[in-house]
Amino acid sequence: MKSVRPAFLPGLLCLLALLPFAAPAQAPRPRARASDLGISFGGAPGALNAITDVKGVEVGHTTLISGGDAPGAPRVRTGVTAVLPRGRDAVAQPVFAATYALNGSGEMTGTHWVKESGLLFGPVMISNTHAVGAVHEGVIAWAQKRNLTWELGLPLVAETWDGLLNDIDGFHVRPTHAMQAIDAARPGPVPEGSVGGGTGMVCHGFKGGIGTSSRRLPAEQGGYTLGVLVQCNYGSRRLFSVAGVPVGEEIPDLRSCYTGSQPPKGPFFLQLKPCSTPGVVKPTHPEGMGSIIVVVATDAPLLPHQLDRVARRVPLALGKMGGLGEDFSGDIFLAFSTQPAQAVDGAASAQVAMLENERLNPLFEATVQATQEAILNAMLVSDTMTGNQDARVYGLPHDRLVKALRKAGRLPPAPKPKPSP
Repeated sequence: MKSVRPAFLPGLLCLLALLPFAAPAQAPRPRARASDLGISFGGAPGALNAITDVKGVEVGHTTLISGGDAPGAPRVRTGVTAVLPRGRDAVAQPVFAATYALNGSGEMTGTHWVKESGLLFGPVMISNTHAVGAVHEGVIAWAQKRNLTWELGLPLVAETWDGLLNDIDGFHVRPTHAMQAIDAARPGPVPEGSVGGGTGMVCHGFKGGIGTSSRRLPAEQGGYTLGVLVQCNYGSRRLFSVAGVPVGEEIPDLRSCYTGSQPPKGPFFLQLKPCSTPGVVKPTHPEGMGSIIVVVATDAPLLPHQLDRVARRVPLALGKMGGLGEDFSGDIFLAFSTQPAQAVDGAASAQVAMLENERLNPLFEATVQATQEAILNAMLVSDTMTGNQDARVYGLPHDRLVKALRKAGRLPPAPKPKPSP
């Protein structure tokens, strides 16, 4: 049968050719990190400026963002982050490790065995406060499928509270999400900001989340690499400081607020104000009640007692950023070394190395530097987010941060515009 072409079709095609069509949507450009803005905390970052600069370390995320189509409807803003010290292929091989808590209003399961044995088996998992059980179960289920339940039987699961932006009482994190985060773990660049366990977190009154950084020591100091990953959900705006500059005082506004017609319900939302309220500079929800989890990795040959010393230097970085280890803040840290920690070929003893104690100072300094930068990266990469019960938390404005640092002489002045021809 001969097809009939409508007489109007050629004219219609010519008309459509003249109409402007939108270009295919492009992924939003990632927000700048500290180094992109010229902000330095000293030392030399690794190639990726991430915890994965330590050879063998892999990071994976499961990010859960859904809900909230109707005003006031529950919104999910949470997830799971997995840090694998030896990667997925060698996940059951232990590393020397140590933990330290600046303030214990938080949870990190599995730490008793780390303290007892000096060893960490399996991944480091980070999620929200109410998801600890589900993530713990997920690690066991993942191990069971691979006949590793004995080796991974005491999972290390850490948490921070994301109940301002996330429907935390909805228990949206499931064991499968923990399994997915482990399976997603990769070397290379690490996604930061509102991803994984950091999806719904708040840091110093701005949107927080996952951040990472690293330092590479010079050859004369061993050439070792040290990397840090944080889940940042702590601190007050008033004390927030960057490179010694009281940034929180320079940016007292952009406080948490709500966008809906009704204020959110719950004891933590009593002071929250509508986002349309101008000039709010006082805290609109309790500050200093969040937490921060910090994971420090290094390829330096350190034993558990030395890693304990490294973990104890993390609070120095928090103090420089304005953290106090407040009463309701869970500030819990883990440090591990990727040097071999097991005997080979069934030998009764393992051959391990130990860096001399007097050579630890550069690693202490690298820990403080990388932790500060990781915290700031978590804030810089995170954008403004509206979450559960229409609560909104603003991202740290890059332009105002740079302006504050220039004002204090911590960054060079802005280049003068070139005169027009």
